[in-house]
Amino acid sequence: GPFSGDTTNLPPFDEIYPGHRAPVLRREAGAMKLEMMNWGFPGPAAAKGRPVTNVRNLASPFWRSAIAAPERRCIVPVTRFCEWTGEVGSKRKIWFGLNEWSDPLFAFAGIWRPGDGGPFMAFLTCAPNQTVGAVHPKAMPVMLRPGDVGRWLDSEREQACALAVPFEDADMRIVEPAGAKG
Repeated sequence: GPFSGDTTNLPPFDEIYPGHRAPVLRREAGAMKLEMMNWGFPGPAAAKGRPVTNVRNLASPFWRSAIAAPERRCIVPVTRFCEWTGEVGSKRKIWFGLNEWSDPLFAFAGIWRPGDGGPFMAFLTCAPNQTVGAVHPKAMPVMLRPGDVGRWLDSEREQACALAVPFEDADMRIVEPAGAKG
């Protein structure tokens, strides 16, 4: 579809961290707009304002209005993501990606909001599949294939939230991160 925003000056992001900015795509006036957003919604007072990076409970009042409004949905394009494993002190990252050899692009289903020092984004998580669950048994990001993006960005809440399911194990693998030396 039509695309607005300057992509020429965007460096590749090997890794992004909570509280840092990341490239995010959202619809604005019918076109896809690329925008840098802070990863993590400003947290509720109960969480001492700590940023909330993952949307686990889609029914939570904290997220309800953003998920219900298509204009507040966004996608976070990625080629791989990591989960930490191991005991404190010897933690290491395990990277996950898709099976195709070309390191294909997929996207996380996200929501965003304007705000002071914003915009801010967070992405949805769901129960893990077996591949991710072996490392991180609690949750995995909601991963969208290119064909799912329109449904996430444009459909009504129930259809959009139906995408929040574990990704197919058969289509995923553990990958080495960019530039990793074995």
